[in-house]
Amino acid sequence: MPLSEHEQRMLEQMERALYAEDPKFASALEGNGLRTYTRRRVYLAMAGFLVVGVGLLMSGVIWKQPWISVVGFLVMLGCAVLTVTGWRRVAKPGEQPPPVVQSRRFGRRHQPRRGKVMDRIEERWQRRRDQQGQ
Repeated sequence: MPLSEHEQRMLEQMERALYAEDPKFASALEGNGLRTYTRRRVYLAMAGFLVVGVGLLMSGVIWKQPWISVVGFLVMLGCAVLTVTGWRRVAKPGEQPPPVVQSRRFGRRHQPRRGKVMDRIEERWQRRRDQQGQ
């Protein structure tokens, strides 16, 4: 569900205030670390596919050793799987969070739990909003 214009403006104000108060903490909360790690892993998998996998595949064909070609194909397959799953893992900024998780235990769908920190932030936000309205 998208945010209303008022909520978007309030969120932007909160972000600006956070950057003004503690820019180091705000940059740590952006979440670039996980995206950067995943992106790096995907690029390495692509390089492994092209350099190692194709290299082994061609070497096996040139030297007439089928087992080397099979190893090259398996390396290419593994790298392709890492590439495809890596792009899906991390949501980009502004995207919806990952879909609802299916519970194995009861067969019900549930939202992933948010931490206590988010609950406290929401409570404080509601209190401030209520105080401003009075």
